[in-house]
Amino acid sequence: MEKVRLGIIGMGNMGMGHLQSVLDGKCPRIEVTAVADTDARRLGAAKEKLPSMATFLDAKEMLDSGLIDAALLTIPHYGHPACAMECFQRGIHVMTEKPAGVYARQVREMNEAAQKSAVKFGIMFNQRTNPLFIRMREIVQSGKLGKPKRLVWIVTNWYRTQAYYDSGNWRATWSGEGGGVLLNQAPHNLDLWQWIFGMPKRVRAFCAFGKYHNIDVEDDVTIYGEYENGATAVFISTTGETPGTNRLEISGDLGKLVLEDGKLKWWKLSAPEREFCFTSKEGFYVPDTDYEEYTAQVPDGHPIVLENFAEAILNGSELIANGQEGINSLLISNAAYLSTWTDDWVELPADERLFEEYLTKLCQKEKEKNDGRSKGMDGKGDDPDL
Repeated sequence: MEKVRLGIIGMGNMGMGHLQSVLDGKCPRIEVTAVADTDARRLGAAKEKLPSMATFLDAKEMLDSGLIDAALLTIPHYGHPACAMECFQRGIHVMTEKPAGVYARQVREMNEAAQKSAVKFGIMFNQRTNPLFIRMREIVQSGKLGKPKRLVWIVTNWYRTQAYYDSGNWRATWSGEGGGVLLNQAPHNLDLWQWIFGMPKRVRAFCAFGKYHNIDVEDDVTIYGEYENGATAVFISTTGETPGTNRLEISGDLGKLVLEDGKLKWWKLSAPEREFCFTSKEGFYVPDTDYEEYTAQVPDGHPIVLENFAEAILNGSELIANGQEGINSLLISNAAYLSTWTDDWVELPADERLFEEYLTKLCQKEKEKNDGRSKGMDGKGDDPDL
């Protein structure tokens, strides 16, 4: 096999974007041979771009067609696990958009099924291709920053208007997306938090539901995390502030990193702070500091992750983000929701049963509030029949 035959499930904005990346030659080891969507108009638009590919109104028919080796899932969150399972049962490799599912148990079961089927399972965490995040991780993981002390990420540049939330009846609903800013906008940030700094031991979170918009899910979040080694983390995000901020700061025993406005700044202490604190004879003295600054051209990470997926299938290359990595960001968001709902600290991993009980009740209340109408789809074919 020289190329991976890819089928795209869901031809909304993301599906069409991935198709265009392949057509533009950004993924040379991939050819799109089929697409599926319940909206014939979207299939028609995709067919105009690539007349040679097959189109399906039923995703299962595409999976059974023998035309694809791998599937790219670009459908609403709740559809990812069921769709992936259908692929795994047929020995079809899967790349899914974020988040892999709505709760951690789903993704754990997806990984188990992928392992049994001996197929590749990847997550579209395209932000991991950003050279500045890569460099930041290298510095922290290598120990050059010393003993980790604190991570603070203020990411409030996810501003959205009410029109955005009104654009589809699955948006910003418990039964359609499974949450708000934590499940839609911030999964990349949660993933990078743990990828760079590690997983917290426990969290105390404060999610504000419908604080800035006419929605039932959260649009403002503050999470405080604690680590086994004594480090702490603070994560703040919202879709209700503008102009927003995106500043990631990490402090360690040997210095500080700040990533903001396309620059990674690194202050390096001449001596470990904890040692200096108890050996200095001066009350207001600070260690000498060296400074480095990095900038980089940030690539379009989507085709990079997709081409890496193909290389993993063809040559056994390591995935940029495998299916197991999809669990970690959900472990944080699930714990944050549960902490808010119970008004208490939550140890990671959170109680899966209790989390799902709360979520089920919220979905039921939402259903009753909307006169029994299903809120899982937008009626425009983003979620193919499975």
